[in-house]
Amino acid sequence: MMTNLQLTTDRSAARADRIFLASLWTAVGIFAATMLGVFAQLVHSSWQSIVTFGFRFLVTSTWNPVTGQFGALPMIYGTVVSSFIAILFASVIGIASATYLAEFAPRRIAQPLASLVELLAAVPSVVYGLWGLFVVVPIFRTYIDPVLQARLGFLPIFSGPIYGVGLLTAGVVLGIMILPTVSAISRDVIAAVGREQREAGMALGSTKWETTWRIVLPAARAGIFGACVLALGRAIGETIATTMIIGNKATIAASLFSPSYTLSSVIANEFTEATSDVYISALIELGLLLFFLSFIVNGFARLLVNSVFSKSEGR
Repeated sequence: MMTNLQLTTDRSAARADRIFLASLWTAVGIFAATMLGVFAQLVHSSWQSIVTFGFRFLVTSTWNPVTGQFGALPMIYGTVVSSFIAILFASVIGIASATYLAEFAPRRIAQPLASLVELLAAVPSVVYGLWGLFVVVPIFRTYIDPVLQARLGFLPIFSGPIYGVGLLTAGVVLGIMILPTVSAISRDVIAAVGREQREAGMALGSTKWETTWRIVLPAARAGIFGACVLALGRAIGETIATTMIIGNKATIAASLFSPSYTLSSVIANEFTEATSDVYISALIELGLLLFFLSFIVNGFARLLVNSVFSKSEGR
């Protein structure tokens, strides 16, 4: 009697395992099919632009819907520069705050501060855009940009007319938006470093700061870099806040004060105004470029973060 009951239980458990495994494979298949479908649709919809402009689309600067001439170089430039400013700003502050919260802050302070930082990620991007437009832009136009130009105006990146909106302002606002990503992931990565490494450093006579700087942070380097790259992926694809602050002008200028365009902001601004087939196709090709860029950046970041946690678990 007991044997039959045990056999029935084992069969039920095996059947449940098979159903669960099949559900997982189905979910993975749906995800993969969705990604392939998005990619295929982007390629199909942008094919006219790909055939018409070819490689010139990536290296020319003319964006003229009237004449039907389109080049993505100004948008690529604006995306790269604004994202670089954002990750530079966010990485310095984010890594410093993560180190403090993980290593130095008392527990009663660390948890509330960490939660407060992570709450910034829940703020909608349009709110950041409005705040940037009405608060950050006037501050930069009145105070920060003139000071930078007075002190560092001999550099091309700090020369030229000051508008308030532009690459520098957009990069700083983007940096504030991605700061929670850098800080939260970096804090988890630093906390994942083995306790024995900290104890070894302290046993050799190192101070808490020396142990953190020379042992903990180097051990977490790959994961921290992955957090920065993951945050960079969000900065690259950000649309609404960037559109409201960057100035929306398809030009390439050395000055960080100048207005610019990004891949996402030009799509948001001009898609509803696109009338010709080649115009629509060119905008969709920008989306295809953004898809490739975001996919590569986020995949690379995930690999780096996973490598740190795998080492900490001894795998």
